[in-house]
Amino acid sequence: MTDRLSGRRLTRLTPLVCAGFLAASSSAAFAGQAQIAQTQTQTQTAPSPETLDWKVASAFGSRLPQLGSLGQRFVEELAAVSGGAIRLSFYEPNSLVAPLDMFDAVAAGKVDAAWSKADFWVGKDEAFALFSAVPFGPRTAEYTAWYYKGGGAALMDDLYADHGLKSLICGVTAPEASGWFREEITSLEDFRGLKMRFTGLGAKVMEKLGVVTQGLGGAATLSALQRGDLDATEFSMPAIDRNLGFDRVAKHYYFPGWHQQSTFLELLMNRGKWDALSPTQKAQIETTCGDNVREGLAEGEALQIAALDDLESRGVIFHRWPPEILAALEAAWQEVATEIAARNRNFDKVWTSYSAFRKRYETWRTLGYL
Repeated sequence: MTDRLSGRRLTRLTPLVCAGFLAASSSAAFAGQAQIAQTQTQTQTAPSPETLDWKVASAFGSRLPQLGSLGQRFVEELAAVSGGAIRLSFYEPNSLVAPLDMFDAVAAGKVDAAWSKADFWVGKDEAFALFSAVPFGPRTAEYTAWYYKGGGAALMDDLYADHGLKSLICGVTAPEASGWFREEITSLEDFRGLKMRFTGLGAKVMEKLGVVTQGLGGAATLSALQRGDLDATEFSMPAIDRNLGFDRVAKHYYFPGWHQQSTFLELLMNRGKWDALSPTQKAQIETTCGDNVREGLAEGEALQIAALDDLESRGVIFHRWPPEILAALEAAWQEVATEIAARNRNFDKVWTSYSAFRKRYETWRTLGYL
């Protein structure tokens, strides 16, 4: 089948009978993408009593498109916006603290701040996942509408405050792909017993359909695919996936990324250090984070064009899940969300707010957009 808009060859599965993550290890998936090195913003402004010097530990290498590069950009832009008065040092993964240890390190004041994603902290509280990426969630416009104008920011602030932390949404990334498969999926039964690298809330959804999931880093995932220990892998967006070599083993690339339609990136800070900042310093950080969201939205869309062209030239076959498969996945997600909400009061509170906003927004989504 040919997509009328792009001219790309898409393979659609035949209709199927519908049937009905929390893993913080996703941080390790990206930690090795850049060599460990410290980069510090250089400015021409001489230090003053007002100068703020913070160390920022990152879960993502600075060379990793969007996930890491937006963190490096934030540091550089904040130095410019503040006239050099706020100087942050960006530390590559593991060079200051291990990604999975950043939550506790920042809360204890051992590290000033961290560049991360909220779903890394599901071991602390599963509700954090809802401030990172939600299966069958909204596109960025609707997601940010709930966060900034629908009560999401206040809920996130309360959740982090209980741990002595302050977090700001400081970037967004484009949708992820649904995954790479060694063999074409021709029926819902093909999911059963499939061995797949998958993390986050989406992993729990796949498990509902009989998939055996595990969390691995990029290099380990490729090796497992080559050995036949994995049949498939989800990882990231095309602009990142293209460099990881999955297409050498698995030629079937599936879309859309139902598990991550939009992903928030965060600047995680020690609460006491945030409270001690001047109103001007807080405004400069918040404003720069807001501009970083704008940059992430525009860049994330633009990056995928060349990435898809490159992958297609290598013989990768693009597939789009048919409605029947997506319906089965969405039904499984609703089961997962209901189960988590039943055992976690914080998750239930955030999920209720998020779901109510999406329900109210539905009329505008239907009327306002093609």
